[in-house]
Amino acid sequence: QEQLVESGGGSVQAGGSLRLSCAASGFARNIYCMNWFRQLPGKMREGVASIYQNGTTRYADAVKGRFTISQGSVKSMLYLDMNSLKAEDTGMYYCAASGNIACLSGDLQYFKFWGQGTQVTVSS
Repeated sequence: QEQLVESGGGSVQAGGSLRLSCAASGFARNIYCMNWFRQLPGKMREGVASIYQNGTTRYADAVKGRFTISQGSVKSMLYLDMNSLKAEDTGMYYCAASGNIACLSGDLQYFKFWGQGTQVTVSS
């Protein structure tokens, strides 16, 4: 049974840093994309960062230069290092995985596997 479990959320002051972790287990299939998404209060879920099977990364403009996505030496771990956090980064953060090559588009519909989410709160 495929499973994604996030951890590392919490409360931090503006300008601070957090590291989110996502532990993947039970995946026997080829995974093309591992992504972080977030849902800000009153908004639709949106893509934050992606890392693809070949190691290429991609970021949303809102987080470029502040957030870094990476995988552990064992690719079952996914990380999101968030620096220079802003109040507008406050929301629920989710990791997601896709075995569908169409996930390269970043479209949520191609992500079948989701974690339960972890809350990030940034106070100004």
